[in-house]
Amino acid sequence: MLILAHRGASKAAPENTVRAFKLAFEQRADGIEFDTYQHESGIIVFHDRTLTRRAREPGYLLDVPWQSLKEMDIGDGERIPTLTETLNCVPKDKWCNIEIKHLRNVDSWVKDVKATVQQSGINADKLLISSFNHHWLKAIALRWPEVKIGALSASYELDCTASARALNAYSVNIALDAVDKQFVQTAQQDGFDVFVYTVDEPKDMLMLNEWGVTGIFTNVPDVALNVLSH
Repeated sequence: MLILAHRGASKAAPENTVRAFKLAFEQRADGIEFDTYQHESGIIVFHDRTLTRRAREPGYLLDVPWQSLKEMDIGDGERIPTLTETLNCVPKDKWCNIEIKHLRNVDSWVKDVKATVQQSGINADKLLISSFNHHWLKAIALRWPEVKIGALSASYELDCTASARALNAYSVNIALDAVDKQFVQTAQQDGFDVFVYTVDEPKDMLMLNEWGVTGIFTNVPDVALNVLSH
């Protein structure tokens, strides 16, 4: 079972920062997951719409110029990274899940991400694009058919793979609170890999490993590695 560090090793370092991503790989995670916004100055890595929680500043992320954003301290002196800075942290043999929180223009997004992936040298076969906005994912898939799409969901729908089929997705990325063994079996029978978020408790890690899920997103990749290696 793959261990993907949720916003990096975010229990031990400020989430969605270069430090958290590098630490995740030091802790031998199989990959990282992070959140992105398409800012007018480019794609940046951040989770919230507002700056209050991480930067302790008022206002909305997308309303602030990049020159000001990049100077903000988002924890222990860390700064908001760009997509380029983030992908440059990823070793060639590791996974990378880009979650889209905001997308201004699909064509420019695809162009920018393709260029950044190529420049960084990461393994494009281990790149996964996910979002709760499946309209964005559909538009991306039409323009970039070879990229892996993760149909992100917080619920167990009656037809649990309908969205994934509509997107021709690679995987279903589902919340821990929504998943059960039958969901995993059904999704796999329908041809989809299954990733589960956010998994921090050893008992849940062992359960999901027994169910045969492809991977988990966790804030504690070091704990997951220790649990799953015994």
